[in-house]
Amino acid sequence: MKILVAEDNDIFRLLMGTILFEAGHEVVAAPDGTQAWERLGSENVDMCIFDVDMPGMTGIEVLKRLRADNRFRGLPVIMLTVKALVEDQLSGYDTGADDYIPKPVSAELLLARVQALGRKAGKGAP
Repeated sequence: MKILVAEDNDIFRLLMGTILFEAGHEVVAAPDGTQAWERLGSENVDMCIFDVDMPGMTGIEVLKRLRADNRFRGLPVIMLTVKALVEDQLSGYDTGADDYIPKPVSAELLLARVQALGRKAGKGAP
């Protein structure tokens, strides 16, 4: 699968990209929500992983735009963030997230959630 990872922390973005790449996925990376939105328009991705808190456009704002756009309405989205409160998670789900994973997350859990969501969306294994 081709996965867009939007994360403002350079080290964490690189780590997630490496985990996904080593599992056989193609990774498109963006350091903020604005660039993530631009990459969505130019890349044909199968799934997105957005950090909630990013400078400029937040992950929630990108998700709102994505769900309002017919081109991306059914695209699977995982929100990944340090915000682990129930209210924060509900906000993500209410906005249209398919999954919400609090940081820190193990590589095994991230890959399991990506695989499960990919199966659900009919994308299968990498």
